[in-house]
Formats: sequence, C-alpha cells, structure tokens
Amino acid sequence: MNILDKIVLNKKAEVASAKNSTSIKDLEASALFGRATYSFKDFLLDPARTGIIAEFKRRSPSKGIINDKVAVEAVTTGYAAAGASALSVLTDADFFMGTKADLFKARQANTIPVLRKDFMIDEFQVIEAKSLGADIILLIAAILTPKEIDKLATLAKSLGLNVLLEVHNLEELQRSINPDLDAIGVNNRNLADFTVSVETSYQLAEHIPADFLKVSESAISDTETIKGLKKAGFNGFLIGETFMKQADPGLAMREFVEGLK
Repeated sequence: MNILDKIVLNKKAEVASAKNSTSIKDLEASALFGRATYSFKDFLLDPARTGIIAEFKRRSPSKGIINDKVAVEAVTTGYAAAGASALSVLTDADFFMGTKADLFKARQANTIPVLRKDFMIDEFQVIEAKSLGADIILLIAAILTPKEIDKLATLAKSLGLNVLLEVHNLEELQRSINPDLDAIGVNNRNLADFTVSVETSYQLAEHIPADFLKVSESAISDTETIKGLKKAGFNGFLIGETFMKQADPGLAMREFVEGLK
C-alpha cells in the first residue's frame, strides 16, 4: 500500500465520522454557504495578478514539517498582497496538519478565490467546502473513477464552486475530462512515490483541451520555470513549499514575484 492508498483509506474513515457529527442541513445553514463564489478564471487570467496559486501547507508526507510556526491569516494575506491569483489551503489533518478552520480563516481574511486542497471522495466534502467558504475544490483523478468525478463536479457546479481536476499522466487526463471542470491541473509530483518532475507538465500540455484553464502544480521553485510553462500554455502555477519553507512565506512570494517582472 503506497502513501496515497493510506491517505484515501484514512479519508474514508474521516468522512464517515464527519457525517455522524454534522448534518447536511447544518452545513447548508452556515453563514458562508450562500455567498457568491469568486470566479477562478477571472482571477487566474487577470493581468494585474501573477497566475500563482499560493499554498498554505504546514506539513507533507514526503518532507515532514515544512513550517508550523506561522498563522494562516498572516500567510494568506501576504500571498494576496504579493499578487496571488488564488489561495490553496490544506484541510487534511492527519497527513498535512491542515484544518477546516484554516480554510475558514483564509476566506474571512481575503478577497480572492480559495481552493480547498484535500482528498475529495464524497459529496459531503463538497457541501462542506462551500460551507467553509471555498471557491474551488480539487478532484484528484488518481483516486476517483470517471463516474465519481462526474458526480462530484456536477454537485460542485450546482453550488457555484469552481472545479480543478488534478492529473499526473495521459491516461488519467483522457479518462477524466468532464464539461463541469474549470481547470486541469498537472501535478508534477507523483502521488504514489512523491518524486517530482516539471517535465510532466510539458508532456501533458498539448493534450489538455483548450476549453480548460491549465495549471501546473508542484516542483516550481524559480521564475524561469514559470516563464517556460507560460510559453507551453499554462495559466496557473500552484506553489507551496517554495514559499512555506521560509520564515515569512508572504515576503518570500513577494521577492519571487519580482523575478517575474
């Protein structure tokens, strides 16, 4: 069993527990459930912004603790001020030290789209994401069947959420294309063994239909990589560890963005 299998097994138990403690009616009654979501496309393509989806991540299974000394509000507002087009907030507790409260706090502190970064396997999580103030959900092709992707994406769109589909290879991409998706993210990190290569994005770029925004995720640590990915047609760039491993992630992003000018 690889790490992804372990995460999914754990997530099933976590979701079952959440369902027992919170009802759909409770989620729908939350103060944020009825808010109009921000358009991922509008912010990602805004020329006044960077195309960077800046991530708040305390820990990862492959690197261990990255940065557990900073507050989500300070980091995410720093990212937004530096020109982030969207924010990514981990809500998985057991493997990434994320919390649902992190997502809620990031939403309250910012006026740009927020992605709930988690392992979405159940419709309950989609409704929960909306109740916490998310604008975007992540669907990971490696852990979902085409039927499951369709079900979760359809629900997300009915709630006004944007949908980012994550793929790692051509097979995942071809079997997962769905009209309810807004963006295709190419994860340069293999979730089975956590090796990384930005070449994965270049290999898949020409296979992503023009109808979808293109996002490159992980293994982006310098501005030249972003410039090359833009030439390959990518609109968005999810970056987490490059910023989070610094004492002040917001400042790290601001300095990084200077290199894009």
